[in-house]
Amino acid sequence: MKSLKDIREQLQLGRFEFTRHAFKRAVERNISQQEIKEAGATAEVIEDYPDDKYSPSSLLLGFTRKDRALHLQVSKLNSALVKIITLYEPNREQWIEYRRHQ
Repeated sequence: MKSLKDIREQLQLGRFEFTRHAFKRAVERNISQQEIKEAGATAEVIEDYPDDKYSPSSLLLGFTRKDRALHLQVSKLNSALVKIITLYEPNREQWIEYRRHQ
């Protein structure tokens, strides 16, 4: 399994790929690759999904340079690229400090 340090490093360096779903969501939500790099550089794990459908994954919270909060769900499998499963800007009304569901 990838460590958070490895995931952060790969995201920051742009070593990631999207699932079809994640790519569609990035386009719909106007989330750029640069924002993913920025948010990924200091991302923290806010939820773990060890029994996720296809592979163990984690939900990360990171912030862009413009302080845009992003949630990135990523696979934790060891691979050359981090696989982004989905991504979105969390709704302030549904999350406490973007970290816990209300």
